[in-house]
Amino acid sequence: MASGITGLVLPKEYAYPAAAVVSTFYLLFWQSTRVARARRRAGIEYPQVYAEKAEVATNKEAHVFNCTQRAHQNTLEVAPIIIGSTLIAGFSYPVAAAALCGAWTISRIVYSIGYSTGDPKKRNLGGAGIFGSLSMLTLIGTSTASVVSLIRSL
Repeated sequence: MASGITGLVLPKEYAYPAAAVVSTFYLLFWQSTRVARARRRAGIEYPQVYAEKAEVATNKEAHVFNCTQRAHQNTLEVAPIIIGSTLIAGFSYPVAAAALCGAWTISRIVYSIGYSTGDPKKRNLGGAGIFGSLSMLTLIGTSTASVVSLIRSL
C-alpha cells in the first residue's frame, strides 16, 4: 500500500526534544545510583526488590530503601510514555515537547528527593507530583495532535 508520506523531515528544533529525552537517561541513572546506595545502607540483598515488612519494622533504612526504590520504579513505569510522547510531539511541537519533558524530568528529581526521605508524603514537595503529571498529560495531548496531523497529511 503506497503512502503519501515519502519521507519525514525533522524540524531543526528537533534537537531540543532529543536533548530533553537524553535528560531522562541521566535522571534514571541518578535514581538507580540512589537506590543502590539505599540498598547498601539498609542491607537488602539482591534479588530482593523491596524490604519485607518485618525488615522495615526493625530497620529505618529499610523503609528509606523502599521509598527510594518506589520513586525509581514509579519513574520507570511512566518513562516509556514520556520518552515516546516527547519524540512524537517533537515532530510538530519541538520546543513545547522539549519544555514539557524537561519540566517532567525536573519534577521527578524533586519527587525522588522528597520520597527518598522515608516520608512518602514529601514526594509531592512543591507540587512536584502534580506538575509532573500535568507535564505528562500535556505531552500525551501534543503527541496525539502530532499523530493526527501526520495522518491527515496522508
